[in-house]
Amino acid sequence: MAVLEQLTSQQAIELEKKYGSNTYHPLPVVLSRGEGVFVWDVDGKKYYDFLSAYSAVNQGHCHPKIVKALIEQSQTLTLTSRAFHNNVLGLYEKFACEYFGFDKLLPMNSGAEAVEAALKICRKWGYEVKGVEENKGKIIVCNKNFHGRTTTIVSFSSDSSAYKNFGPYSNGFININYNDLNALEEALKNNANVSGFLVEPIQGEAGVYVPDEGYLAKAKKLCEEYNVLFIADEIQTGIGRTGKLLAVDFENVKPDILILGKALSGGVYPVSAALANNNIMGVMTPGTHGSTFGGNPLGASVAIAALKVIRDEKLADNAAVLGQLFRNELNKYIETSTIVKLVRGKGLLNAIVINDSEDSDTAWNICLALRDNGLLAKPTHGNIIRFAPPLVMNEEQLLDCISIIIKTIKQFEK
Repeated sequence: MAVLEQLTSQQAIELEKKYGSNTYHPLPVVLSRGEGVFVWDVDGKKYYDFLSAYSAVNQGHCHPKIVKALIEQSQTLTLTSRAFHNNVLGLYEKFACEYFGFDKLLPMNSGAEAVEAALKICRKWGYEVKGVEENKGKIIVCNKNFHGRTTTIVSFSSDSSAYKNFGPYSNGFININYNDLNALEEALKNNANVSGFLVEPIQGEAGVYVPDEGYLAKAKKLCEEYNVLFIADEIQTGIGRTGKLLAVDFENVKPDILILGKALSGGVYPVSAALANNNIMGVMTPGTHGSTFGGNPLGASVAIAALKVIRDEKLADNAAVLGQLFRNELNKYIETSTIVKLVRGKGLLNAIVINDSEDSDTAWNICLALRDNGLLAKPTHGNIIRFAPPLVMNEEQLLDCISIIIKTIKQFEK
């Protein structure tokens, strides 16, 4: 560990380049410490974190209550597998089910695993409850989705970097345009073997696309009309990020299957879950799904602590107030800007669209300049920059960040 602590930024980057699989294009900054809304690089420079590990760190870096739960549990029992019961899993399942209003929870680790679990639950329900013809089941998904990078999930991705040369692809999915109720109804009407509709309440990776008001509620109603499960992927949008506990709460939508991850862990230890009521989750029986680490006592303890922090510190309310302030201030600047087209989002999940083509490097260069000015963010899809700070941020800190963002963007004005 002492050797690692002495690495320079360049040495750390070169080690990753030499020994790591080249599956990411990170911003050239090497972080070594985090606390609250801040991170520090190996040279001791301090930054505002405006990505929050893609919303996994909603509670802030190294939240003391979550870290305490991790340490205390790690000193007693970390893993049993599901071959045996442990004394924490049931407590976690009860807490999370009551917290989100469901009967049952299927515990997993990563977000993609939770999506895969939800797809399996949905398919099995379709065959055993709805009466879908065997091996003919379909699930409707949206173009420009991001639900993970497993082979099944990339089979219905519209991002070529995610799916190209990973075929043959899994069947059983119908792609429609996001925020298009007519397309959803047509797909439901013309496909009797549809068992589910999988959707992000806000498409985060695609560039923080917020659907029209009423889209989610009407989509849920259509699913009910055609006896199809409404599956909400709230891995990035859930747990306070958008200004409500869940993004679907803005339209009072109750998903049939809820998928959670990222902030369920508080950014401390991988935890994810699929939740549903008994009439749906009841199709899962011993052997139909599982995970050696899913439901381990360490992750269960961390998840309880992470959810309590969201609740007790009223972080969803804070996200709602600060998010509105962020968009208001950015919109004032955008009125006279030539480089930024618009800002969009909900709560503290926002993005700005740069007035340039998707294949330009303008957004990347802006992020490099933001780094130099003490704020870390990352482009998505070329000309979009996502801004998602930890929800523990206060107004003074946010105003400071807005000042940094505007000052930096001004350097690129034409």
